[in-house]
Amino acid sequence: MSSSVYIAGVGAISAIGNNVAEHLASFKNEEAGMGDITLLDTIHRQKLPVAEVKLSNDELVAITGLPKNISRTTLLSMVAANEALTDAAIPDFGSLRTGFVSANSVGGMDKSEDFFIDFLADNNKGKLRNIFDHECGSMTELVADKLGVSDFMTTISTACSSSANAIFYAARLIKNDILDVVIAGGTDALTKFTLNGFNTLMILDKEFCKPFDEHREGLNLGEGAGYVVLVSEKVMQTLAKAPYCKLSGYNNSNDAYHQTASSPDGTGSYLAMQGALKKSGLTPADIDYINLHGTGTPNNDSAEGTAIKRLFDPSYPPMSSTKSYTGHTLGASGGIEAVFSVLAIKHGIIYPNLRFETPMDELPFEPETKYLSGQDIKHVMSNSFGFGGNCTSLIFSRI
Repeated sequence: MSSSVYIAGVGAISAIGNNVAEHLASFKNEEAGMGDITLLDTIHRQKLPVAEVKLSNDELVAITGLPKNISRTTLLSMVAANEALTDAAIPDFGSLRTGFVSANSVGGMDKSEDFFIDFLADNNKGKLRNIFDHECGSMTELVADKLGVSDFMTTISTACSSSANAIFYAARLIKNDILDVVIAGGTDALTKFTLNGFNTLMILDKEFCKPFDEHREGLNLGEGAGYVVLVSEKVMQTLAKAPYCKLSGYNNSNDAYHQTASSPDGTGSYLAMQGALKKSGLTPADIDYINLHGTGTPNNDSAEGTAIKRLFDPSYPPMSSTKSYTGHTLGASGGIEAVFSVLAIKHGIIYPNLRFETPMDELPFEPETKYLSGQDIKHVMSNSFGFGGNCTSLIFSRI
């Protein structure tokens, strides 16, 4: 078994950047990605803000070289996964045992929605073969083929913890000597189904979201993709540049409290964080920064905050929700925020929690509101808590 799993490359695309460098610039300049809906054909235009990637499908096709009829979910995945693999610069990649573990929750729903508008009006229109491969797994297969991954690929879909689960599943594949290199993370595009669904749940904010604020009213949906390249110790020693960090801890717990709500006492969140700490051999006092799940909904922030209070009281590390920049990217969020966590260690950054004004009454702590650089960050915890109580925490550690 491999004793440690290292992060050799990172890649991301979201509303605040088309690559890692652009994300870092947006964080430094405190430029959020929310705005009016421009790409999605929906009745909610000019009513609900979202965090769209600032590239059209045609522009993404030109960047990726994928066919024009490909889902936006796949296009976003290709951009970020390719950036991560290129960044890793692994010698003799094709000779290694390679894998691609990718997560998403919407699959090719964006293309399916377009098809059924015409098909339901006249079932002589459209060809069903154009949508037969819109399930979540098809996104993974297309990108894996393009990346040249041939040994292993699988798809994980556990709502908003999907890509965090993909990352720690990838780590287990390496630790158990099944694979040498795994590109892991997730992707999701904005669709009418998800926008309408979250609106029906009445958890969308009509203004830009403000996670962990006493007067928070909901989340803003976003889209994007984020991937990290995990490698074994043996592969790490062949790299031309030093790895970013290692994945030292991970855990998934499920409180099974409700289909869409977290338990009020944050049981799943607490167990996920506690389990990740145990796996890493660290204590709460060792964590230098927490990338909060922090959606901005009353339920999520209260539950996550309660769990953090239970685990970290009385000493709290700096923490913030980067969803105040990117919106909630659903199945992609764990992957995108894993990239941010790795960059926090690499560059000594703590990201600000934008638009925070009023501390929550029930919590004795508040998120960081300023961009901080030059910080001594050894260990970062990244939280991803999904529907159905599926809660995952990852811990990244400096080498």
